[in-house]
Amino acid sequence: MKIQFLFLFLFGTLLGYAQEKYTVSGTVLEAETGETLIGVNVIVPELQLGAITNEYGFYSISLPAGTHELYFSSIGFGTKKETITVTENLKINQSLSEDSEQLDEVILKVDIEKINIRKPQMSANSLSASTIKKIPVVLGEADVLKAITLLPGVTNAGEGASGFNVRGGAADQNLILLDEATLYNSSHLFGFFSVFNPDAIKELTLYKGGIPARYGGRASSVLDIYQKDGNKKQFKASGGIGLIASRLLLEGPIVKDKASFLIGGRSSYAHLFLPLFDIDSKALFYDLNTKLSYNLDENNTLFVSGYFGRDVFNISDSFSNTFGNSTLNLRWNHLFSEKLFSNLSLIYSDYYYGLELNFVDFQFDSGVRNFNFKYDLRHYLSNDIQLRYGVNSIYYKFNPGDVQPTSEASGINPFKLTDKYAFENAGYVDAEIDITENLSVQAGLRVSTFNRLGQEELYLYENDNPILYNQELKIYEKATPIDTLSMSKSKTMRSFANLEPRFALAYQLNEKSSIKASYNRMTQYIHLISNTTSPTPFDIYAPSGKYIDPQLADQVAVGYFKAFENYSLEVETYYKEVKNRIDYVDGSDLIANNAVEQIILNGEARSYGLEVLFKKTEGKLQGWIAYTLSKSEQKTPGRTPEEAGINNGEWYSSGWDKTHDLSITGQYELSKKWSFGANLVYQTGRPTTYPNGQYVYNNEVIPVYEDRNSSRLPAFHRMDLSATWTPKPDSKKRWQGEWVFSLYNAYGRKNAASISFSENTDNGQNEATRLSIFGRIPAITYNFKF
Repeated sequence: MKIQFLFLFLFGTLLGYAQEKYTVSGTVLEAETGETLIGVNVIVPELQLGAITNEYGFYSISLPAGTHELYFSSIGFGTKKETITVTENLKINQSLSEDSEQLDEVILKVDIEKINIRKPQMSANSLSASTIKKIPVVLGEADVLKAITLLPGVTNAGEGASGFNVRGGAADQNLILLDEATLYNSSHLFGFFSVFNPDAIKELTLYKGGIPARYGGRASSVLDIYQKDGNKKQFKASGGIGLIASRLLLEGPIVKDKASFLIGGRSSYAHLFLPLFDIDSKALFYDLNTKLSYNLDENNTLFVSGYFGRDVFNISDSFSNTFGNSTLNLRWNHLFSEKLFSNLSLIYSDYYYGLELNFVDFQFDSGVRNFNFKYDLRHYLSNDIQLRYGVNSIYYKFNPGDVQPTSEASGINPFKLTDKYAFENAGYVDAEIDITENLSVQAGLRVSTFNRLGQEELYLYENDNPILYNQELKIYEKATPIDTLSMSKSKTMRSFANLEPRFALAYQLNEKSSIKASYNRMTQYIHLISNTTSPTPFDIYAPSGKYIDPQLADQVAVGYFKAFENYSLEVETYYKEVKNRIDYVDGSDLIANNAVEQIILNGEARSYGLEVLFKKTEGKLQGWIAYTLSKSEQKTPGRTPEEAGINNGEWYSSGWDKTHDLSITGQYELSKKWSFGANLVYQTGRPTTYPNGQYVYNNEVIPVYEDRNSSRLPAFHRMDLSATWTPKPDSKKRWQGEWVFSLYNAYGRKNAASISFSENTDNGQNEATRLSIFGRIPAITYNFKF
């Protein structure tokens, strides 16, 4: 009886305490457009409490009964204060304007810094569209991918190379999401531009480590990009006219304050001028972003968003290449209560690659297509505990290639490489908990499965060994299939299941600094089979299956974070291991290969490094200094003591390993009319393989190469400059314009994209030739909005 009485007393006390607190929730919008704002700080200074709006602008915070001052603050939008009396659950929607008055700035900044320092999320960087547009880039086109390569731990394979590399990972190990839809190729014109229209982007976040459990499917990083919803207040247009490309974005209300549309397009047109110079070739790109949003009521919102992009590359009448992404996403946001937020998504994504060779009269098509179902929920249990949980199912269809003759005279018989199918499922739960005033943790678990489904034809080999080692010649050779297997795609050929734990913690040393640590395991079930340092349209996507195991990545990171007055410092160190990292053997042929298992070996990869990011976020001069000291390498040993493997089974530098990577980025506002930007980049030259000898066979000179990636290209460095002139910054007219003058590679550094070797026919000597893509490139762009 005493125990029961004590239990009832404690329960009643807790219940009474809980009843004294109420939930204040709502959505924060941009006043001028009705656009939801991500990452807005919602602060109650006297209680030292705060919350941050999610990716849909929603927040929830628990407060005791009484009168409180609620502050809403976001970089670039100032601060707004609202005094509320809490006697019940309240819904407080707020809007922020770019010219909002600054209120209690010093006190509020301390609270905001304390929340950011205390959050366990680490190894993540966010950039807004306005920041990206201030960074000078090649040909004056604002570029998302070029912007993130200025962050620590992020690089690429060089100028004119597509994709990007994060913390020593390969380009295919990055999950790239645009409004939750997966993009398989993130570049236009083979890496000169990204596929992301800066006018259509609301915000992006790059997760390099400490990756939350809601993300999966890639081994290295997540680039999560959200498009704008569209202006719900009034019709607006914005765009830009550049030297080789232009863009236009239209947005406005369908039903004022309730429904909106957004449609944006970009296109290059430099190819139109090539005939003037008797150049019978062309290279162009175009893309389309679109989005519809509709607020059914205060608890339900529907979104339909899509992207379509294509690149066209022709060389005279002999070669034609077309490739690009298509996505479509139908989303439903539902608010079950002031504490439970949900998002349901149905997503279609397609990557297409087409090649036509007119001189041999055939065309080649390939691609990847998937259908994705996602359901995510966010539960605000209290100010100290937040839960995220959900499920995700993806159905894949891989088209390795379809070859068709384009004329009867070609002599080529049509053939189709075997389509491959797979089904990936995952469920996750993620909790963020404030254990004490100084200690916060984020713990999650993702459970993923992958079913490799049946296909029309699968090669079978003796002893299940698709690749053989010739001991006499010391080379790998393709095994001859002994039989084939045919299985319905409704059946599972091989299945995988993996647990992916995630953990992060933050310990606040004082109001200005904290230390953080994280661990995450990621599983990657699809692979990019490539013999280049950056992705190309010729690369082959292959799912895990009978002969290929999924990649398993484990990463740990530790960091120190400090906030100064107008400054912040982040120092992180990390170590990452990847199991089942496949690599191609020497002499591999990837194009139209129906059995990629015959040219690959299983290995491992590792990377480790130190990252420093020093930022200034206030004042006329803003920017950051990013430095990375790192090592990225792979090891592919032989399967038996007699086999050589790759580089005799020793560790070798990956193709994107760069020991030193320094970026200095700054923007200075001289006046309302003039602002300036500058980048300074220095990187260790990337690894490469040079010939170290030669021999003559049948009157042909055959080069002999050193071990893979044993040498390096010369160091890479350049400076970019830009100036922005706004003729009438205080104009009240609807039409507003600005001129952006930029100079890429200001001092004309001829950075080596590659070095090739050939014989000088005049003197018979071997010579090295450096290929440089860009010299000094001036550009001018006119941006406008009305």
